[in-house]
Amino acid sequence: MAKQVRENRPRSVHAWVAYELGTRIVSGFYAPGEYIPNEATIGGELNVSRTALREAFKILTAKGLIESRPKLGTRVRPKDCWNMFDSDVLKWSFESTPSPEFLRSLFEVREIIEPNSAALAAKRATPEQIADIEKAYLAMEEAQVGTEDVILTDIDFHMAILRATNNEFMMSLGQSIKTALMGLFRISSAEESGFVASLPGHKAVYHGIRDRDADRARFEMKSLLSKSVHRALDTLGESGVDVAV
Repeated sequence: MAKQVRENRPRSVHAWVAYELGTRIVSGFYAPGEYIPNEATIGGELNVSRTALREAFKILTAKGLIESRPKLGTRVRPKDCWNMFDSDVLKWSFESTPSPEFLRSLFEVREIIEPNSAALAAKRATPEQIADIEKAYLAMEEAQVGTEDVILTDIDFHMAILRATNNEFMMSLGQSIKTALMGLFRISSAEESGFVASLPGHKAVYHGIRDRDADRARFEMKSLLSKSVHRALDTLGESGVDVAV
């Protein structure tokens, strides 16, 4: 049995171990402040060498998830030490079924970034960048419900707006949270009605940018996000959670 498991693992064993332990941490299986089992215990459970395990620990340490304490062992760090913009941490969080509080926090970050990005795009976008936003929106209209295109075209739309700010920090931040957007869109666009319902809002954002109306672009993006978070929470059955967007 152990040999069969090993054959099914990816070539990078330490990356697989980091995934296994990382998902346990973000899901709360190993709680913040808790010491995780020692190398011998985890190595035996996962059937990996100490070398692979230590390489995995280096990955998790770099992401702010764990710390080693001399003579005590390896402890899960408090959540405020985690690098939540790390693509792996975000991916693991979504794979572990995100809590309503996690979604709320992520949408609050989007509320800070994206409405203001839409306003900046309305002021600064080149004609070519506006054409890219239009192209991304039209691709959303053409996307077949139930396919990966629904997710990919939605992301392309939001990324096109961040690029159109012509602000290098905004563009870099957008790339950092691309994984988060992928996870969010999988939830909020999970049903046909949710995706179709979002199209007018996206179109309104595009029109605000196209017409160089910064206030309108900001308002329409904020409205789009507000509806999106409530669809996501409804999908999780948590529509009663207070969300400040």
